[in-house]
Amino acid sequence: MSKRTKKVGTSGRFAERYGVRSRTMIREVESQQKLRHGCPRCGQKAVKRTSTSIWECKKCGNIFAGGAYMPSTPAGVTAERILKGLPVELPTEEESE
Repeated sequence: MSKRTKKVGTSGRFAERYGVRSRTMIREVESQQKLRHGCPRCGQKAVKRTSTSIWECKKCGNIFAGGAYMPSTPAGVTAERILKGLPVELPTEEESE
């Protein structure tokens, strides 16, 4: 069976509807979502999404809450650093003179 969606990937199911930018954004998010991610407990790349914001490690069985599309979000990383008492990296603003 030949591959039908070489260029468009998983967003091929939308055909020409919804516009190019929307389909491109969906394709990028879904490609990251479907990957295997690292487990925060055992370190193996065996974490898969089971449902919205629920992630499970297939190796050690650890189930945890994360982002809707990624196991860890930038806001979540910042919150963890604050709770641990580590310095938070703020985005630097360029001085325009």
